[in-house]
Amino acid sequence: MMQSAGIVVNDVTVTWRNGHTALRDASFTVPSGSIAALVGVNGSGKSTLFKAIMGFVRLTSGKISVLGIPTRQALQKNLVAYVPQSEDVDWSFPVLVEDVVMMGRYGHMGMLRIAKKRDRQIVTDALERVDMVNFRHRQIGELSGGQKKRVFLARAIAQQGDVILLDEPFTGVDVKTEAKIISLLRELRAEGKTMLVST
Repeated sequence: MMQSAGIVVNDVTVTWRNGHTALRDASFTVPSGSIAALVGVNGSGKSTLFKAIMGFVRLTSGKISVLGIPTRQALQKNLVAYVPQSEDVDWSFPVLVEDVVMMGRYGHMGMLRIAKKRDRQIVTDALERVDMVNFRHRQIGELSGGQKKRVFLARAIAQQGDVILLDEPFTGVDVKTEAKIISLLRELRAEGKTMLVST
């Protein structure tokens, strides 16, 4: 039986206004319910590709689909969760760990973003899965690099998307955190999640 496609990137090119091409003719397919690695040196366009899948940058040419539908629709349906690189986050912003994870629930709340009991339970469950529930009332900026990664992975879990993009999740983490992340990714794959991991 043929696996359906989780992510399809077809001849994608991204060129900035200054004429610099950040990504040229990228094409690949990630089967549904699998983990794929996106490997490349710094500056090779991995983060640009992730941002293109998330709809953060405009494609110069090509197409991207997620779970068989255009990226925009997949994002509107909260099907895609994103774990950013550490340098893409302002760690000085005063926000609690549980609030960061609750951001994963925003797409499931109404316009006023009022958390319900179910949202709070999902956040607690996600924090427990990454062994960070005891840090829920700490400021995110006070945590170690590995702890921050686990919090953002908890946010992705709380979002309950079927596709998870992880931008360099192993950079700046200790061996224990790396092992925990790998174990979690295997669990998520067993649950049918599709994951693209850049390294």
